[in-house]
Amino acid sequence: MGLLQFIANLRFLPEARRLELYPPFFKMRIKVLEVRDDWRHVRVKLPLTAFSRNLSGDMFGGWQAALADPIAALACARVFPGYAVFTRAMSIDFEKPGRTDLELRFDMQPEQEAAIAAELAANGRATPTFEYGYFLASGVQCTRIVNTVAIRARGYAKTSTEQVDLNRVRQ
Repeated sequence: MGLLQFIANLRFLPEARRLELYPPFFKMRIKVLEVRDDWRHVRVKLPLTAFSRNLSGDMFGGWQAALADPIAALACARVFPGYAVFTRAMSIDFEKPGRTDLELRFDMQPEQEAAIAAELAANGRATPTFEYGYFLASGVQCTRIVNTVAIRARGYAKTSTEQVDLNRVRQ
């Protein structure tokens, strides 16, 4: 059993604490501030440390991207169990420098959840896009994240185009 599986199996720990123990996040010293309504509302503190600062003293964009990447997929996996869920695409707009600890704020709105559920019922798959962001200690948003998540049936077979692309990579 690998380290990730070991941490996932620590069921006596709250899910938020297991996320903090995930090795990359543990080294980043994240603190899960809030996980409500089965991952529909998530708040995570990303501290500005000697390791997370760039030469300008601001938060490295890569640190922000690393934490932001799985949050929407994790939320969808909890809200829509039984599906394979992964990040399909993500874009980040660094609107202001991250000069303080940052708070990632993710919210899945009821209307969006209903639309995803309807799409899953009709098509067996969905590819929703979520907008969320990082906020400075003052409450001002500094980074905007647009994250598209693929929700597919377990055992989802890649399309023929994806198979061809994989075959090219292997050659």
